[in-house]
Formats: sequence, structure tokens, C-alpha cells
Amino acid sequence: MSIEKVIMVAKEEFLRKQVSQYLRKKRIDVAECGTLQEAHDFMGKGNFDLMLLDQSLPDGEGAEFLEEVNLRPAKPMVVMMGAEGSVDLAVQCMAKGAFDYLLKPFSNEQVEIILRKAEQFAQVLNVNQFLTSQEAEDPENEILGESEATNKLRKLIRRVAQTNATVLIQGENGTGKELVAHAMHRNSNRKDGPFIKLNCAALPENLVESELFGHEKGSFTGATNKREGRFELAHGGTIFLDEISELSLPLQSKLLRVLQEREFERVGGNRTIKVDVRVVAATNRKLEQSVEKNEFRQDLYFRLNVVPVHVPALRERDGDVPLLAEAFCQRFIRNHGVPVKGLTPESLTALQGHDWPGNIRELQNVLERAVILCGEDGYIHPEQLGLTAPPQAGEGDAPTGAIEENPAAVVSTAAAAAIGAPSTLADLEKQHILSTLKQCEGNRTRTAETLDINIRTLRNKLNEYKEQGEPVD
Repeated sequence: MSIEKVIMVAKEEFLRKQVSQYLRKKRIDVAECGTLQEAHDFMGKGNFDLMLLDQSLPDGEGAEFLEEVNLRPAKPMVVMMGAEGSVDLAVQCMAKGAFDYLLKPFSNEQVEIILRKAEQFAQVLNVNQFLTSQEAEDPENEILGESEATNKLRKLIRRVAQTNATVLIQGENGTGKELVAHAMHRNSNRKDGPFIKLNCAALPENLVESELFGHEKGSFTGATNKREGRFELAHGGTIFLDEISELSLPLQSKLLRVLQEREFERVGGNRTIKVDVRVVAATNRKLEQSVEKNEFRQDLYFRLNVVPVHVPALRERDGDVPLLAEAFCQRFIRNHGVPVKGLTPESLTALQGHDWPGNIRELQNVLERAVILCGEDGYIHPEQLGLTAPPQAGEGDAPTGAIEENPAAVVSTAAAAAIGAPSTLADLEKQHILSTLKQCEGNRTRTAETLDINIRTLRNKLNEYKEQGEPVD
């Protein structure tokens, strides 16, 4: 984060002019104040990043004003200024919340050091606030598996991570693209910097730009304060842009500039901000096809695809399912506190025989459900996995008595027959989405409203089904 607005509160006019002139040469806005009352008036008009506050002023003591400043919800970092020999006073000011202390007289070089320290501190503070506001991440985020495909992926990650090249991660839904991005960051020389992520499809289009680049106060309705975007937060580290294909064309143009120049402006601002960020993007779509359809900029695709990384589907990772299943079982046993002993050999066979269209995410869901539904013997049996396809129509009609006791069974049986009795939850979801799309006569907006999902989520699902050979147009 850069220091952009400074309030200089000093009784000596020559000192105010000296520091203000130096800061303005660095394109920093400066408010000059000769009294505490002037400082109070300025702070009532807006927020500041940094305050240089004299210890003694004509209308009061700076240390008392420091306490008032620290009560503000949006407070600047305060650097106290005092005369030689006031070391004890400096210690007292630090104890009251001062960021630093400058002994007068001081040079411009000392001011520069203060600025750098303040920028670094603000960066750490903002990143910590951002990360603590996010959902807790799974601490067990290692890439598991010993198959040839998994080992090749790990080897590629280690090799690419040592560079600063932009990376494009491609793979089906649920394959673990975010885990790959995390591994890329952990193995890089940026590992001590922040790892900031943004799902480009998870937010309304009008908010994505603000999330990426930040905004200035008053730039739009609701922008009550200046806010740093994800690129600023990721300075010195890595930014992970998931579902990059969902960015609108205007935003793609702005992202291209960041990749080329490593600079941007906040929404509603005119100050150019430079960042040192490594960009890792991910998508479940084939961007080459999106380029051909003019849905994705070709020049941005080339900028992103410097190093392509393909994450294999679970069905391509021979032998990894048992290892993953065991690891997930142990994780969910700990999370839910249930006395489960493990999987039966028949269950492992069933897991290995499944095609896993939902990949690792589907495997996790299946095993979490199985752990929760585990029987009294403490072992997970095949029927608890829910992978067995229900009987087709005519292969085991429900007894008449059962139907009379539960009329809903007639509806369930008819629905299962109508959709071809899907064997997995993913299949059931697909058939329901396609059926609703047909009922809405191909109108995707109306289909999304009917299903109560985001239009981008619907588009992602339909693109996935199209790749599987389903007629979705």
C-alpha cells in the first residue's frame, strides 16, 4: 500500500514547507497545519494515511491529540516530532500508539525511511485484515497422490514456481486448481509475501473491478472510504484469479494493462499505482475456444498463457483414489468426531470403479457423507457411499402397499425414470438444469432465475455439459 495523503502538523512554518515540498515531489497530497484546531478541521473533511504531529503546538500538546486520533474508526499512522533530548517523551508517545518518533531537526532521507516503514506496515495490516475476513482455509492443502500424472504435476509446479512467469492453470471443475496455485506460491521466492485470491465469477460484474483495483471514496454509491483492491494487497506476493474466463471484455482490457505495465488506477481515481505481483489464473474452460468466439481477448490469453499448467482429472490419476479416500476419511473423522474405523475392501473397489465426473470435490463430498452415515460397526460400506445406481424402471417396482403408504414414492419413481435414473448427484443436477433450460425454451436468464443461481454459474455448468457432448444450445 502506498502513502497517498499526509497531514503535517507543526508549529514551525519552515519545517512544514520543507517536508510538504519533499512529499509533493513524490506525488503525495499534503495538508499543512500550524495548530491542533486546524488539524482537527482537516480530519473532519477526510481520512489520511499518515500524520506527522509536533509534540508541542500553540493550542495544546501533540500527545493529547494523539489519544484523540487513535479513537477514530479510520485513523492515520501517527509519527510524533520532538526536540533533542526528549527520549523519555518519545517512549511515552509510542506507548500511547504512535507509529514512530522523529527528533528535530531531521532530513528528507529520514522522512523517506518513515514513509517506507509506514507503507510496509500498512501492507501487512491490510493483508491481515483481508485474510481474517475470509473463510478459514483448509490447512491440509497438500497435493496428494502418487500416480504418474500427479508426480508430473508436482515436478512442473516446483520448476515453474521458481520463476516470476504468469501461469494459466486449466482443468475440469473440482480437480484442485486452487491447490496448485497455493503450491506455486509456497514453492516460490514470494512465499513470505501474501497470497490473495479472487473468484471472478463469484461477484456481480460491477463489483469485480473494485475488488481487483480498489476504489476511491465517493467513486460510487456506497464507497464511503478509500479501499485497496486485491492487486494492492498482493504486492510482493501472488494473486490468484480463479475462473478468469468470466471477466467481461472491458475488465479484460484493464487486466491486460496490469500484466503488461504492472500499474493501474483505482475506480474513481487518477493516481497510478505500481505493484510487484505474480499472477496465477485458472479456468475450467478452453480459452482457445473462447478466443475464437470473441468472448476472450486473444492478447490477454497470450499474456496469461506464458506457462500453461494442466491439472489432470481424477479418472486420469491411476491409483490415487485409495490414497485420497483414506486421507479424506481421516480428515472428516476428525472434523465430525465420529468413531469410524475406515473403508471396507468392497467400498474401495466401488470408489476405484467410479468415473468421478466431479473429480476430487465429488470424492470429498461422497466420503464426508459416508463418514456421517457410517453404521454401528464403524466401517464404511458401499451402500453408504451412494454410488450405486438406483434400479431402472421395471427392474424392481415398488410394492403396492409401499406406494399406498408413501404416495411420494410414485413421484420419485416417475422422476427417476424420466431422467434416466442418474447414478450420482452430479448427474441428477445436470439433468435438472438441462430440463429447466428446455422448459424455459433455451432462455438462460430465465433458467438461472428459475433455478435461483447466478447466470455465470449456469453458463459454467452449460459449458461443462457441452464439453461432455450434451446438446445445450
